[in-house]
Amino acid sequence: MTAASDNIPGILMVNLGSPEAAETKAVRKYLFQFLHDKRVIDTTRWLWCPILHGIILRVRPAKSAKAYKKIWHLPEGEGDSPEAWADKEAPLVRITRAQAEGVQARLGGSAHVEIAMRYGNPSIGDALDRLKAKGCTRIGILPMYPQFAGATTASIYDGVAKALMKRMDVPELRFVRDYYRDPRFIAALGEGLKSHLAGLDWTPDVVMTSYHGLPQSYVDNGDPYQGECIATTDLLRDYMGMSAHEMQTTFQSRFGPKAWLQPYTDKTLEVMPEQGVKKVAVMMPGFAADCLETLEEIAMEAYETFEEHGGEKFTTVPCLNNDAAHLDFLAELVKEKLLAGWVSEAALA
Repeated sequence: MTAASDNIPGILMVNLGSPEAAETKAVRKYLFQFLHDKRVIDTTRWLWCPILHGIILRVRPAKSAKAYKKIWHLPEGEGDSPEAWADKEAPLVRITRAQAEGVQARLGGSAHVEIAMRYGNPSIGDALDRLKAKGCTRIGILPMYPQFAGATTASIYDGVAKALMKRMDVPELRFVRDYYRDPRFIAALGEGLKSHLAGLDWTPDVVMTSYHGLPQSYVDNGDPYQGECIATTDLLRDYMGMSAHEMQTTFQSRFGPKAWLQPYTDKTLEVMPEQGVKKVAVMMPGFAADCLETLEEIAMEAYETFEEHGGEKFTTVPCLNNDAAHLDFLAELVKEKLLAGWVSEAALA
């Protein structure tokens, strides 16, 4: 244990979270927490809670558990047997741990790095306890979302505040708001895309950048997320030297009857073949790590949709995950935004 007098800051890398197992009971527990967040669902509670408890939490967990079972062993490889991966954490959690290890290695002894999930485990409160036990009185929070949204980054702010609400001793805090237009992030995306495309024996007609959606009403009420997603794609398109047709922005994962951000990824893939677009590569620049929405919703469901409507070639570009350039960037971002002034320049060099 590090003494408090050592005054080494803590860094907390926070992502969304996953169920603890690909089982209905675990998924129900996770969805209960996720869908009770007012940042995620802003519907009046007296209307939303009966729907959530009376319908969604009765039906959706079993369906989602089947989806999680398809990807629980990924990205290690489909050859893994159920016995080898059934007790593992979800891909999102495992990848985030690997990212934290990579960032820790790059920071050396200048900071203590921990991970947390906004929903599920490891929880924000437990991670803050671990940093406190290491003597950290100053903690930098890195939400693993390139683009800011109230339902993601702001919800992490809420989660940290809630975890500290009843504590007598509260650490000094810093937060990273976003990094959607950082040139190093764009370069990591671009080089990852180039590497993936170089491994294909065909050239896509279109590269689709698919982002997690939000209800349109959230953006209408001032959420900047849509504009930041579009800006990321614009910068990446410039980096790649592509046209607006060659690289297009869409939004996935809509839920419920409300209008969500458009164009929708699945609906766009349905009509592309009849428009002459038969070969598509899809990348997800809003996800720092592969998860259910990338490994199952895009790599499996979206692929099937495209093929059923006449598509011929389809590939998904892996998220940046623990790619070396990505980890280099995250470590530099932490130094600049979270550790500067807390740690000597010599220690950060």
